[in-house]
Amino acid sequence: MKILYGVQGTGNGHITRARVMAEALAHAGVDVDWVFSGRERDRFFDMEVFGDFQVFKGLTFATRDGRIDLRRTMNDTSMRGLWRDIRSLDLSQYDLVVTDFEPVVAWAARSQGMPCVGVGHQYAFNHDIPKAGHSVVSEAIMRWFAPVTVGLGVHWHHFGAPILPPIIEPTQAPKPGSLDKALVYLPFENSDATLALLNDVNTPTRFVMHCADIEPGQYGQVTVRGFSRDGFQASLAECGSVICNAGFELASEALSMSKRILVKPLRGQMEQQSNAAALQALDLGSVMPKVSTGAIESFLRQGEPRWVNYPDVATALVSWLQRYPHASIDSLVEELWSGVNFPSEQLPAQQVA
Repeated sequence: MKILYGVQGTGNGHITRARVMAEALAHAGVDVDWVFSGRERDRFFDMEVFGDFQVFKGLTFATRDGRIDLRRTMNDTSMRGLWRDIRSLDLSQYDLVVTDFEPVVAWAARSQGMPCVGVGHQYAFNHDIPKAGHSVVSEAIMRWFAPVTVGLGVHWHHFGAPILPPIIEPTQAPKPGSLDKALVYLPFENSDATLALLNDVNTPTRFVMHCADIEPGQYGQVTVRGFSRDGFQASLAECGSVICNAGFELASEALSMSKRILVKPLRGQMEQQSNAAALQALDLGSVMPKVSTGAIESFLRQGEPRWVNYPDVATALVSWLQRYPHASIDSLVEELWSGVNFPSEQLPAQQVA
Protein backbone atom coordinates (compact mmCIF):
# COMPACT_ATOMS: atom_id res chain seq x y z
CA MET A 1 0.00 0.00 0.00
CA LYS A 2 1.26 3.47 -0.90
CA ILE A 3 -0.21 6.62 0.68
CA LEU A 4 0.14 10.30 -0.13
CA TYR A 5 -0.29 12.15 3.17
CA GLY A 6 -0.88 15.91 3.20
CA VAL A 7 -0.42 18.05 6.32
CA GLN A 8 -1.48 21.63 6.94
CA GLY A 9 1.68 23.40 8.05
CA THR A 10 0.32 26.79 9.13
CA GLY A 11 0.59 25.86 12.81
CA ASN A 12 2.61 23.23 14.64
CA GLY A 13 -0.39 21.21 15.86
CA HIS A 14 -1.02 19.43 12.55
CA ILE A 15 2.68 18.59 12.30
CA THR A 16 2.75 17.25 15.87
CA ARG A 17 -0.11 14.92 15.00
CA ALA A 18 1.62 13.93 11.76
CA ARG A 19 4.81 12.96 13.64
CA VAL A 20 2.83 10.45 15.69
CA MET A 21 1.17 9.07 12.56
CA ALA A 22 4.52 8.90 10.71
CA GLU A 23 6.02 6.66 13.38
CA ALA A 24 2.96 4.38 13.42
CA LEU A 25 2.89 4.15 9.61
CA ALA A 26 6.61 3.35 9.47
CA HIS A 27 6.23 0.69 12.16
CA ALA A 28 3.45 -0.93 10.09
CA GLY A 29 5.63 -0.88 6.97
CA VAL A 30 3.34 1.46 5.00
CA ASP A 31 5.00 3.36 2.14
CA VAL A 32 4.18 7.07 2.59
CA ASP A 33 5.04 10.25 0.71
CA TRP A 34 4.50 13.45 2.72
CA VAL A 35 3.26 16.83 1.51
CA PHE A 36 3.21 19.99 3.63
CA SER A 37 1.81 23.39 2.78
CA GLY A 38 1.15 26.68 4.53
CA ARG A 39 4.69 27.90 5.26
CA GLU A 40 8.10 28.17 3.61
CA ARG A 41 10.36 25.09 3.66
CA ASP A 42 13.02 26.80 5.78
CA ARG A 43 10.48 27.48 8.54
CA PHE A 44 9.88 23.76 9.18
CA PHE A 45 12.09 22.17 11.84
CA ASP A 46 12.90 18.65 13.11
CA MET A 47 11.34 17.04 10.02
CA GLU A 48 13.60 13.96 9.69
CA VAL A 49 10.76 11.54 10.40
CA PHE A 50 9.04 12.61 7.14
CA GLY A 51 11.94 11.75 4.85
CA ASP A 52 12.07 13.51 1.46
CA PHE A 53 8.84 15.51 1.86
CA GLN A 54 7.34 18.01 -0.60
CA VAL A 55 6.34 21.57 0.29
CA PHE A 56 3.70 23.63 -1.49
CA LYS A 57 2.63 27.17 -0.73
CA GLY A 58 -0.97 26.02 -0.47
CA LEU A 59 -3.29 28.43 1.32
CA THR A 60 -2.28 30.10 4.57
CA PHE A 61 -4.67 31.69 7.05
CA ALA A 62 -3.33 35.23 7.52
CA THR A 63 -3.59 36.67 11.04
CA ARG A 64 -3.19 40.12 12.53
CA ASP A 65 -3.10 40.93 16.26
CA GLY A 66 -4.74 37.69 17.35
CA ARG A 67 -7.47 37.67 14.66
CA ILE A 68 -7.98 35.94 11.28
CA ASP A 69 -7.63 38.37 8.35
CA LEU A 70 -9.95 36.73 5.79
CA ARG A 71 -9.30 39.29 3.03
CA ARG A 72 -5.53 38.68 3.13
CA THR A 73 -6.14 34.91 3.34
CA MET A 74 -8.30 34.72 0.22
CA ASN A 75 -6.41 37.14 -2.05
CA ASP A 76 -6.19 36.38 -5.78
CA THR A 77 -2.47 35.54 -5.68
CA SER A 78 -3.01 32.87 -3.01
CA MET A 79 -5.85 31.24 -4.95
CA ARG A 80 -3.93 31.14 -8.24
CA GLY A 81 -0.96 29.54 -6.48
CA LEU A 82 -3.20 26.98 -4.80
CA TRP A 83 -4.73 25.80 -8.09
CA ARG A 84 -1.27 25.63 -9.66
CA ASP A 85 -0.10 23.37 -6.80
CA ILE A 86 -3.18 21.16 -7.14
CA ARG A 87 -2.69 20.64 -10.89
CA SER A 88 0.98 19.73 -10.40
CA LEU A 89 0.25 16.55 -8.41
CA ASP A 90 -0.02 13.19 -10.20
CA LEU A 91 -1.72 10.66 -7.93
CA SER A 92 -1.54 7.65 -10.25
CA GLN A 93 1.10 5.86 -8.12
CA TYR A 94 -0.92 5.99 -4.88
CA ASP A 95 -3.56 3.68 -3.42
CA LEU A 96 -4.96 6.24 -0.99
CA VAL A 97 -4.69 9.94 -0.18
CA VAL A 98 -4.83 11.12 3.45
CA THR A 99 -5.11 14.76 4.45
CA ASP A 100 -4.86 16.55 7.78
CA PHE A 101 -6.78 19.61 6.53
CA GLU A 102 -4.20 20.10 3.77
CA PRO A 103 -5.93 21.48 0.66
CA VAL A 104 -3.47 20.61 -2.14
CA VAL A 105 -3.66 16.81 -1.83
CA ALA A 106 -7.38 16.93 -0.94
CA TRP A 107 -8.35 18.88 -4.05
CA ALA A 108 -5.95 16.89 -6.24
CA ALA A 109 -7.66 13.70 -5.08
CA ARG A 110 -11.08 15.20 -5.76
CA SER A 111 -10.11 16.32 -9.27
CA GLN A 112 -8.51 12.95 -10.14
CA GLY A 113 -11.23 10.74 -8.63
CA MET A 114 -9.01 9.29 -5.89
CA PRO A 115 -10.36 8.31 -2.44
CA CYS A 116 -9.23 10.78 0.23
CA VAL A 117 -9.48 10.20 3.98
CA GLY A 118 -9.45 13.24 6.23
CA VAL A 119 -7.73 12.74 9.58
CA GLY A 120 -7.74 15.67 11.95
CA HIS A 121 -9.60 17.92 14.34
CA GLN A 122 -11.44 19.94 11.69
CA TYR A 123 -13.38 16.87 10.53
CA ALA A 124 -15.02 16.58 13.96
CA PHE A 125 -16.99 19.72 13.06
CA ASN A 126 -19.07 17.66 10.62
CA HIS A 127 -20.86 16.38 13.74
CA ASP A 128 -22.95 17.88 16.54
CA ILE A 129 -20.19 19.13 18.83
CA PRO A 130 -19.80 22.36 20.82
CA LYS A 131 -19.48 25.23 18.34
CA ALA A 132 -19.01 28.95 18.83
CA GLY A 133 -18.45 31.83 16.45
CA HIS A 134 -19.64 29.79 13.49
CA SER A 135 -21.13 31.43 10.40
CA VAL A 136 -21.94 30.57 6.82
CA VAL A 137 -18.35 31.50 5.87
CA SER A 138 -16.73 29.42 8.62
CA GLU A 139 -18.94 26.43 7.84
CA ALA A 140 -18.00 26.69 4.16
CA ILE A 141 -14.29 26.84 5.01
CA MET A 142 -14.57 23.72 7.18
CA ARG A 143 -16.39 21.85 4.42
CA TRP A 144 -14.48 22.98 1.33
CA PHE A 145 -10.98 23.95 2.44
CA ALA A 146 -9.83 20.32 2.22
CA PRO A 147 -12.76 18.16 1.02
CA VAL A 148 -12.59 14.42 1.66
CA THR A 149 -14.33 11.15 0.84
CA VAL A 150 -14.41 10.16 4.53
CA GLY A 151 -13.59 12.44 7.45
CA LEU A 152 -12.23 11.00 10.70
CA GLY A 153 -12.46 13.78 13.22
CA VAL A 154 -10.58 13.82 16.52
CA HIS A 155 -11.66 15.60 19.70
CA TRP A 156 -11.31 15.56 23.49
CA HIS A 157 -14.69 13.79 23.77
CA HIS A 158 -16.79 11.79 21.32
CA PHE A 159 -19.99 13.79 22.07
CA GLY A 160 -22.01 10.75 21.06
CA ALA A 161 -20.67 10.91 17.47
CA PRO A 162 -18.18 8.80 15.45
CA ILE A 163 -15.22 10.92 16.57
CA LEU A 164 -11.79 9.59 17.59
CA PRO A 165 -9.70 10.61 20.63
CA PRO A 166 -6.70 12.90 20.04
CA ILE A 167 -3.75 11.51 18.09
CA ILE A 168 -0.89 12.05 20.55
CA GLU A 169 2.00 10.09 21.99
CA PRO A 170 0.30 7.79 24.54
CA THR A 171 1.33 8.28 28.18
CA GLN A 172 1.00 5.57 30.81
CA ALA A 173 0.68 7.93 33.78
CA PRO A 174 0.23 11.65 34.48
CA LYS A 175 3.25 13.95 34.15
CA PRO A 176 1.95 17.03 35.98
CA GLY A 177 5.17 19.04 36.21
CA SER A 178 5.67 21.95 38.61
CA LEU A 179 2.83 24.32 39.40
CA ASP A 180 5.48 26.99 39.98
CA LYS A 181 6.16 27.02 36.21
CA ALA A 182 3.85 27.85 33.30
CA LEU A 183 4.47 27.20 29.61
CA VAL A 184 3.32 30.10 27.42
CA TYR A 185 2.75 29.56 23.72
CA LEU A 186 0.72 32.35 22.08
CA PRO A 187 1.99 32.52 18.47
CA PHE A 188 -0.98 34.58 17.23
CA GLU A 189 -0.45 37.35 19.79
CA ASN A 190 2.12 40.15 19.82
CA SER A 191 5.17 38.57 21.47
CA ASP A 192 6.60 41.80 22.91
CA ALA A 193 3.24 42.74 24.44
CA THR A 194 2.85 39.24 25.89
CA LEU A 195 6.35 39.33 27.40
CA ALA A 196 5.66 42.68 29.06
CA LEU A 197 2.31 41.48 30.39
CA LEU A 198 3.78 38.30 31.88
CA ASN A 199 6.30 40.34 33.82
CA ASP A 200 3.40 42.26 35.36
CA VAL A 201 1.72 39.08 36.68
CA ASN A 202 1.81 39.13 40.47
CA THR A 203 2.24 35.46 41.41
CA PRO A 204 5.26 33.30 42.35
CA THR A 205 5.01 31.52 38.98
CA ARG A 206 7.94 31.52 36.57
CA PHE A 207 7.05 31.55 32.88
CA VAL A 208 8.65 29.65 29.98
CA MET A 209 7.65 31.38 26.75
CA HIS A 210 8.29 29.85 23.33
CA CYS A 211 8.27 32.27 20.40
CA ALA A 212 10.16 32.89 17.17
CA ASP A 213 10.60 36.67 17.25
CA ILE A 214 12.33 37.38 20.60
CA GLU A 215 15.94 36.41 21.25
CA PRO A 216 16.13 33.47 23.69
CA GLY A 217 17.16 34.50 27.20
CA GLN A 218 15.94 35.55 30.63
CA TYR A 219 13.60 38.55 30.76
CA GLY A 220 12.55 39.17 34.34
CA GLN A 221 10.35 36.27 35.43
CA VAL A 222 10.07 34.99 31.86
CA THR A 223 12.47 32.55 30.19
CA VAL A 224 12.19 32.90 26.41
CA ARG A 225 13.08 29.85 24.33
CA GLY A 226 13.13 29.25 20.58
CA PHE A 227 11.65 26.33 18.69
CA SER A 228 12.66 22.70 18.51
CA ARG A 229 10.47 19.67 19.01
CA ASP A 230 12.57 18.25 21.85
CA GLY A 231 12.97 21.64 23.52
CA PHE A 232 9.25 22.33 23.48
CA GLN A 233 8.47 18.88 24.86
CA ALA A 234 10.97 19.44 27.67
CA SER A 235 9.26 22.72 28.58
CA LEU A 236 5.86 21.04 28.51
CA ALA A 237 7.09 18.27 30.80
CA GLU A 238 8.56 20.63 33.41
CA CYS A 239 5.64 23.08 33.59
CA GLY A 240 2.45 22.36 35.52
CA SER A 241 0.38 24.97 33.67
CA VAL A 242 -0.10 25.73 29.98
CA ILE A 243 -1.21 29.12 28.65
CA CYS A 244 -1.86 29.00 24.92
CA ASN A 245 -4.16 29.84 22.06
CA ALA A 246 -7.11 27.47 21.68
CA GLY A 247 -5.57 25.15 19.13
CA PHE A 248 -6.27 21.46 19.54
CA GLU A 249 -3.01 19.52 19.74
CA LEU A 250 -1.16 21.28 22.57
CA ALA A 251 -4.24 21.16 24.80
CA SER A 252 -4.57 17.45 23.99
CA GLU A 253 -0.98 16.78 25.06
CA ALA A 254 -1.53 18.84 28.22
CA LEU A 255 -4.65 16.84 29.12
CA SER A 256 -2.80 13.55 28.62
CA MET A 257 -0.10 14.76 31.05
CA SER A 258 -2.39 16.29 33.73
CA LYS A 259 -1.67 19.99 33.23
CA ARG A 260 -3.71 23.06 34.09
CA ILE A 261 -4.86 24.71 30.85
CA LEU A 262 -5.75 28.35 30.08
CA VAL A 263 -6.60 29.17 26.46
CA LYS A 264 -7.12 32.40 24.56
CA PRO A 265 -9.07 31.64 21.34
CA LEU A 266 -8.05 33.35 18.13
CA ARG A 267 -10.72 35.92 17.27
CA GLY A 268 -12.60 35.25 14.04
CA GLN A 269 -11.51 31.61 14.00
CA MET A 270 -14.45 29.29 14.55
CA GLU A 271 -12.33 26.26 15.37
CA GLN A 272 -10.49 27.94 18.24
CA GLN A 273 -13.61 29.59 19.63
CA SER A 274 -15.35 26.21 19.53
CA ASN A 275 -12.39 24.51 21.22
CA ALA A 276 -12.63 27.03 24.04
CA ALA A 277 -16.35 26.31 24.39
CA ALA A 278 -15.68 22.55 24.47
CA LEU A 279 -12.98 22.87 27.15
CA GLN A 280 -15.39 24.80 29.34
CA ALA A 281 -18.33 22.46 28.68
CA LEU A 282 -16.18 19.46 29.60
CA ASP A 283 -14.58 21.23 32.59
CA LEU A 284 -11.14 20.48 31.18
CA GLY A 285 -9.69 24.00 31.05
CA SER A 286 -10.15 27.73 31.52
CA VAL A 287 -10.70 30.42 28.89
CA MET A 288 -9.73 34.09 28.64
CA PRO A 289 -11.26 36.21 25.83
CA LYS A 290 -8.13 38.36 25.75
CA VAL A 291 -4.67 38.03 27.27
CA SER A 292 -4.66 39.94 30.57
CA THR A 293 -2.78 39.89 33.87
CA GLY A 294 -6.05 39.46 35.78
CA ALA A 295 -7.12 36.37 33.84
CA ILE A 296 -3.67 34.78 34.18
CA GLU A 297 -3.42 35.54 37.90
CA SER A 298 -6.90 34.10 38.55
CA PHE A 299 -6.04 30.95 36.60
CA LEU A 300 -2.72 30.45 38.39
CA ARG A 301 -4.39 30.79 41.79
CA GLN A 302 -7.53 28.74 41.13
CA GLY A 303 -7.00 26.50 38.10
CA GLU A 304 -7.05 22.72 38.60
CA PRO A 305 -5.14 20.05 36.65
CA ARG A 306 -7.15 17.67 34.49
CA TRP A 307 -5.99 14.26 33.26
CA VAL A 308 -7.54 12.09 30.54
CA ASN A 309 -5.96 8.71 29.69
CA TYR A 310 -6.21 8.87 25.91
CA PRO A 311 -5.17 5.65 24.11
CA ASP A 312 -2.73 4.90 21.27
CA VAL A 313 -4.96 6.16 18.47
CA ALA A 314 -2.29 6.22 15.76
CA THR A 315 -1.59 2.48 15.77
CA ALA A 316 -5.30 1.61 15.58
CA LEU A 317 -5.88 4.20 12.87
CA VAL A 318 -3.04 2.91 10.70
CA SER A 319 -4.55 -0.57 10.88
CA TRP A 320 -7.89 0.94 9.84
CA LEU A 321 -6.30 2.78 6.89
CA GLN A 322 -4.67 -0.45 5.70
CA ARG A 323 -8.12 -2.02 5.51
CA TYR A 324 -9.89 0.97 3.93
CA PRO A 325 -12.60 1.02 2.55
CA HIS A 326 -13.67 -2.22 4.23
CA ALA A 327 -12.97 -1.22 7.86
CA SER A 328 -15.75 -0.08 10.19
CA ILE A 329 -15.59 3.44 11.61
CA ASP A 330 -18.02 2.58 14.41
CA SER A 331 -15.88 -0.34 15.57
CA LEU A 332 -12.76 1.85 15.57
CA VAL A 333 -14.53 4.55 17.61
CA GLU A 334 -15.89 2.04 20.13
CA GLU A 335 -12.50 0.37 20.54
CA LEU A 336 -10.62 3.61 21.17
CA TRP A 337 -13.03 5.20 23.66
CA SER A 338 -13.74 2.01 25.63
CA GLY A 339 -11.03 2.53 28.25
CA VAL A 340 -10.96 6.33 28.43
CA ASN A 341 -11.74 7.86 31.83
CA PHE A 342 -12.62 11.52 32.36
CA PRO A 343 -12.27 13.61 35.53
CA SER A 344 -15.13 12.97 37.93
CA GLU A 345 -16.10 16.66 37.96
CA GLN A 346 -16.79 16.62 34.24
CA LEU A 347 -20.32 16.85 32.81
CA PRO A 348 -21.82 13.54 31.60
CA ALA A 349 -21.61 13.13 27.84
CA GLN A 350 -25.37 13.51 27.36
CA GLN A 351 -25.29 16.95 29.00
CA VAL A 352 -22.53 18.33 26.78
CA ALA A 353 -23.84 20.45 23.92
